[in-house]
Amino acid sequence: MSTTAEQLRVIKSGIANLVPEPELVKKLDSGRALRVKLGVDPTAPDLHLGHAVPLRKLRQFQDLGHTVVLIIGDFTALIGDPSGRNSTRPPLTREQIDLNAETYIAQALRILDPDRTEMRRNSEWLDKLDFEAILRLTGKFTVARILERDDFAKRYASGQGISLHEFLYPMAQAYDSVAIESDIELGGTDQLFNLLAGRELMEKSGMEPQVCLTLPLLEGTDGVQKMSKSYGNYIGLTDEPAEMFGKIMSIPDDLMIKYFRLCTGLSVEETDAVESDLTAGTVHPNLAKRSLAREIVGLYHSSGAAVAAEAAFDRLFKEHQAPDEVPEFLVERTDPVHLPALLKGVGLASSTSEARRLIDGGGVRFAGEPVSAGTYDVPWSTIEGVVLQAGKRRFARVRAK
Repeated sequence: MSTTAEQLRVIKSGIANLVPEPELVKKLDSGRALRVKLGVDPTAPDLHLGHAVPLRKLRQFQDLGHTVVLIIGDFTALIGDPSGRNSTRPPLTREQIDLNAETYIAQALRILDPDRTEMRRNSEWLDKLDFEAILRLTGKFTVARILERDDFAKRYASGQGISLHEFLYPMAQAYDSVAIESDIELGGTDQLFNLLAGRELMEKSGMEPQVCLTLPLLEGTDGVQKMSKSYGNYIGLTDEPAEMFGKIMSIPDDLMIKYFRLCTGLSVEETDAVESDLTAGTVHPNLAKRSLAREIVGLYHSSGAAVAAEAAFDRLFKEHQAPDEVPEFLVERTDPVHLPALLKGVGLASSTSEARRLIDGGGVRFAGEPVSAGTYDVPWSTIEGVVLQAGKRRFARVRAK
C-alpha cells in the first residue's frame, strides 16, 4: 500500500471537503484497509457522469487497497432524500426501487472493481428496526439539530411543509454508517449534513467516527446548472459513443480540467500535466477536449468506439456529413406532413413544442438544408427518404408504411 502522503494526494484531488483531515491521516497511518462507504438511493434507472463522480473516487480508493461498501438505499428510497429539495419527494414503490437498483448496480460496476466491492442494501438492517429501536435512534438527535439543514431551514422559514418522515432520512442514512462500521463516507456537497449525521451517530454509539469526504457537483453541458436530466444538460453513461463524444465536445473550455479530474481514469499526475499544458498554452483547448472525450467514451465503451466516435464527430462537424448509419422509420403517409408531430414521432424531439422551437431556431434540416422558421407543414415529397436532422446530433429517415 502507498504511503499516507501518496494516498492523501490521490484522495484529495478534485474533492470539496474533508472533515476532519487529521482523523483520515490517522486512519491511513494504521495501514489497514479502510471501509469506504457510498450510499445511493435508486430513484432513477439511468446514471449520468454526475452520478459517476463519487463512483470514480471510490475506484481510486480501491486502487489504493481499500474496501468499498456500496449501499443501495432500497429502504431510504422509500422516504426520499430531502437534500436540496423545496418540497417532499413523491414516494416510490418497492418494485420501482428494485428495478432501478438492478440497472444502477450494472452501471456502477462498469466503474468499480467487482472483486473489491461489498454490495449491501440498507433494508438488511433498517427493515429490522422495531418502534422501540426507532425511538432510541431518534432520541440521539434534536429537532434543532435537524433544522440546521439548509433545505429544512428554508422550507420551515417560508412556511412550506416538511413531512415528519423526512426528518428520519438523515437518521436512517446515519444508521447505515453504524451498521457497516464505516471509516469514510463519500457524497456530494449537498450531502454534507447527512454525512456528518453519520459521524455524530457513530460517536454516540461508542464507535470510531467516520471521516466525511464531499465531492463538487458536476455542471452539465451548459456549464451552469448541475448535470441533470431535468435540465437536459446530462451525459448519460449509456449514451451511444458518438452521442457521448459530441456532448463532451460541447462543454465550455473552462470545465475541462474539472471533467478530467472527476470523470476520467487518468492519474492525478497525468491530470496535473494536462492542466499545466492548458495553462501554459502549449496544447490547444480543442485537442485537450478531444483527448477528454476519447478518455470518457473509452471508459464506458472501448478505445475503438472512442476512435470511431471521433471520426463520426469530424464527419458531422468538419465535413458536414450525416452519420454512416441513420435510423429509418416507417410512418403513415400524409400530405402535407405536420412536421412537429413527425419529429416527435420519430424521436428527434421530445415534444411538438420542442420541435417548433427547433424549427424556428434553424435547428431542423432536410438533406443538410435548413428548414425556414415557421415551416410546420411540408409536402410528403420533401421528407420521404431524405435524412432529417434535428439539432446537432439527431438524425432519422422516414418512409411510407
